Amino acid sequence: MKKFNFGTKKWLGMTGLAAVLVLGACSSGGGSSSNAAGSDASLGDQVGHKIIGIDPGAGIMTATQKAITDYGLSDWNLVEGSGAAMTATLDKAIKKEDPIVITGWTPHWMFSKYDLKYLEDPKKSYGEAEEIHTIARLGLKDDQPEAYQFLSNFQWTEEEMGEIMIAIQDGTAPEKAATDFIAAHPDRVTEWTDGITPVSGKEITLAYVAWDSEIASFNLVQQIMQEKLGFKVNGLQVDAGPMWLGVAQGDADASLAAWLPLTHADYLSQYEGKIEDLGANMTGVKTGLVVPAYVDANSIEDLVTAAE
Repeated sequence: MKKFNFGTKKWLGMTGLAAVLVLGACSSGGGSSSNAAGSDASLGDQVGHKIIGIDPGAGIMTATQKAITDYGLSDWNLVEGSGAAMTATLDKAIKKEDPIVITGWTPHWMFSKYDLKYLEDPKKSYGEAEEIHTIARLGLKDDQPEAYQFLSNFQWTEEEMGEIMIAIQDGTAPEKAATDFIAAHPDRVTEWTDGITPVSGKEITLAYVAWDSEIASFNLVQQIMQEKLGFKVNGLQVDAGPMWLGVAQGDADASLAAWLPLTHADYLSQYEGKIEDLGANMTGVKTGLVVPAYVDANSIEDLVTAAE
């Protein structure tokens, strides 16, 4: 396998754990907020109509720009940011019961920590329910059949992923959280590894984006492949674009972090025929605008009133 050639730090992963945007406002149909302060100002006015986002290459940023256009939110400004800044801002707002809107996804630990809800998306700017797919470089099946078989076998649930994400959020090291999961779910590990002959120190490189969900999946797969199948698994933490490019040009063997059909649609189109899609490793995941439960808004259309 070629040496990975994304040399500079600009290719290295996102600085936060969560690929989530902060959208700084929402409104009920009446155009006024229901925050703790009881202000009569619209939610948009209270937060300056700012949309605080993550890195500009993230698919959810593209979807948010589409939502801004689809719903006519011309007064909103999308500001680039990071997942870590978002979760810190979200936590601060919730402690004060201030209004805030984020674009988020499930699975994510914040849905366990906070009482949150999705805003309805009648125009389907964020599409239907998504899946997280495993993609592999062309030729992996021929020269690493054991790795190919395991990666094809690996499928898990949102609840299972949540166990690892919550443990990490509570301070457990990612590797330890994964090892604890393996110990607690031996039957699941057997399902994924059944019939695969262990190897002796073969190296494989897995690319992933530094989102909470993908940190969980990478660490679990790394530990299983090393402990149960004898691989040496290298991790390559990059942004979404370099992740797809790395697999397409063979600098990474595979990734478990392809969000389809919407979030990474542009990358799938760009690298069609240059990667192999091994199918979904998780189904029924979701992206969209999310608000704390105390915010009096139920649909993205509610933001239109605030923007007028």
